[in-house]
Amino acid sequence: MTKIRMNTELRNKLFNKIKNVFENEDTQEKEAFLQARESVDHHYKYASELAKLVVERSYPVEDVATLRTFKKKYGQPCDVVAKDKCFYFAHSEDKDDEGDIKETKSHFDFGLFGNLNGSEYNDEDGKKFAFAYYREDLKAKDLNPDIYAQQNENKDNPHKTKHVDECLKALGNHNGRSYSDNHSMDTGMEKDFNAPYYLDVIGTSYCRSRAIACTKDEYTEFEHWRIAKGNLVVNHQKWIDTIMKQCDQLKIGLKAYRYLSEGIELATELGIQVDEAELIRTNSTGLTIYNPSNLASMIKGMKNKNQSREAKILARKKYEESIN
Repeated sequence: MTKIRMNTELRNKLFNKIKNVFENEDTQEKEAFLQARESVDHHYKYASELAKLVVERSYPVEDVATLRTFKKKYGQPCDVVAKDKCFYFAHSEDKDDEGDIKETKSHFDFGLFGNLNGSEYNDEDGKKFAFAYYREDLKAKDLNPDIYAQQNENKDNPHKTKHVDECLKALGNHNGRSYSDNHSMDTGMEKDFNAPYYLDVIGTSYCRSRAIACTKDEYTEFEHWRIAKGNLVVNHQKWIDTIMKQCDQLKIGLKAYRYLSEGIELATELGIQVDEAELIRTNSTGLTIYNPSNLASMIKGMKNKNQSREAKILARKKYEESIN
């Protein structure tokens, strides 16, 4: 059989197979990523329970129930209870350089796309967290949740925007909705994620003017939770960086190879078993690709040939015998 020459399609097939192995290898970087995600779940559970305690201390359940009763009785003028998943927590246990008590406060958003820096505004860090947290779910939908990590040093571009928008849509976030949107607009995975973290608050203004008092220790725990979210983003980036470095070298090598056998030899040296027949069986249009001998046989079989009357009768007899 004649050696099969490399082409763009074969290079891409081989590259994707090897890259998939890189992503599924048990490495230190991948383990750190998985542990960071487990840590997020642990901190979310503790911080959300603490938030409920702090919020209900400022807005007692009985008061919330009373105000809802008034709303039913008097309507809109008493519509001051709402559910929220982001809060300004503040404590006043520190002192400034002059010894005066100072208030320390920050914005904490428990939503899937909540910011990681204390700002009340939506930012890309929240999206990076969401993509890392639901990485496997998005990969299962044939999407690219690693796009931010892969394009970490690149500015916005059509390729990046396309994959980001697809992932956002799959998670249920449409048009870049921010933290302040009503919870009734949540959909899909975002809705499932956010649902446990909505709490009843009293007031009609945005959360930035609704600082909720807490102790310094409670505030510190909220900070630890937010740091855990940031660590997931950091460890996702580190893991994808190692894969990208390997893939960069892989691309260079595959581009230099003239024959498919060289690429398969590379895979074998990496401990990856690749089926050559599977690689060449179909092309991008789904048509079968044969070696010269098989292709010639296929073409010959497609030709219209004249058949004698005797041959037709014989073929008919064989057919009738086969069905009897």
